[in-house]
Amino acid sequence: MWNEILAHFETLEHRPLERMAILVGGLLLFWVIEGAIPLFPLKYKKSKLRHAGVNFVFTVIHLIIHTFLAILIIKLSDWCAATKFGIVYWTNANILVTIIIGVLALDFSSWLVHLVMHKVPLLWRFHLIHHSDTNVDVTTGLRHHPGDSLLRGIFFLLLIFISGAPMYSVMIYQTLVVLATAFTHANISLPVKLDKALSWFLISPNMHKVHHHWKQPYTDSNYGAVFSIWDRLLGTFYTLDTKDIKYGLDRYYPAEKDEDVKSLMMKPFKKLEE
Repeated sequence: MWNEILAHFETLEHRPLERMAILVGGLLLFWVIEGAIPLFPLKYKKSKLRHAGVNFVFTVIHLIIHTFLAILIIKLSDWCAATKFGIVYWTNANILVTIIIGVLALDFSSWLVHLVMHKVPLLWRFHLIHHSDTNVDVTTGLRHHPGDSLLRGIFFLLLIFISGAPMYSVMIYQTLVVLATAFTHANISLPVKLDKALSWFLISPNMHKVHHHWKQPYTDSNYGAVFSIWDRLLGTFYTLDTKDIKYGLDRYYPAEKDEDVKSLMMKPFKKLEE
C-alpha cells in the first residue's frame, strides 16, 4: 500500500485533471465553509462572484506558468535522482525521511521567496498585487501577478536542487500547499483556541490574516505557506486580534482599484509612490 501511495504521487504531475480537481475541490470546499461560518462580513464592490472572477484571471495565468515550470521541476528532480545530488541522497535518507526533507525544504522555499518579495522593492511591486485585495477570501490565495508566480517557481527549483527532493515528495508538498492556501485565505471563523493550537505547527487562518493586515509591521510577518515553524524560528511570527485586522495596503495601491485587472497587471512596471 505504501508503495502504491508513493507511485500515485510520483506520477501525479502527469495527471493534470486530477491536480485540477484537488485545486477546485479545495476552493469549493472552503467557499462553502466561509459562507457558513464567515470571519468577516466582507463588503464586495459588486458581488462575491465578480471578486472571484478577477482573482481567477490571475489564478489561470498562475496555472499556465506552473504548467511550463512543471517540465523543469520534473527534469531537475530526475537529474538529482540520476546523479544522487541533494541532501536526501547525501544523507542516504529512507523514504519517510526523504518525504520530510523534501516537504520541509519546499515549504522553506515558500517562506524564503515570500520574505524576499517583501524586502526587495522591485519584487514587492509584483507581490503587492496579492496584498491589494481588500476582501480576502478563498479566491485570494492564487491572486499572484505573473512575475510573482515566476519568482516562486525559481525558488521552488532552487530548493529541489539543494534537497534533491524526488517527485513523490514534490507532489506531496504541492498537494499540501494547494489545500493550505485555500484554508489560510478562506474567510472562515474558527474557535480562537483551535486556531491558536493549529498555529503552533501549521499556518492557521487567523495567523495568515495578520499578514494581510494593511499596515506594517504586520504585513511583513507570517510568511509561511504550510508550516509555521519558519516564522516562529526566524522571528517573523506576529499576532493580532482579528477585530483589529483591515485588509489591503496603506500605500502604493488605491483600495478602490483592487478589482481593476488591467491596472493590477501594469502596476509592477511603474515606480512605487508613497
